[in-house]
Amino acid sequence: MKAPDVQLRITQRKSLISAQPSQRATVRALGLRRIRHSVVKNSTPVLLGMIEKVRHLVAVEEMK
Repeated sequence: MKAPDVQLRITQRKSLISAQPSQRATVRALGLRRIRHSVVKNSTPVLLGMIEKVRHLVAVEEMK
């Protein structure tokens, strides 16, 4: 598990057209709206679980 002060940059890389409805909802809950849109969030167990669910649709980078 990552330290709580670690921030992650999450970027949507693929379209949601063929994604399952629950995956679409997860991407929206992450705050992503379109391809190449990025958000910065603090690393939490809940967030890491959401990223794992849609790992094929997003790219994740650790920020300092």
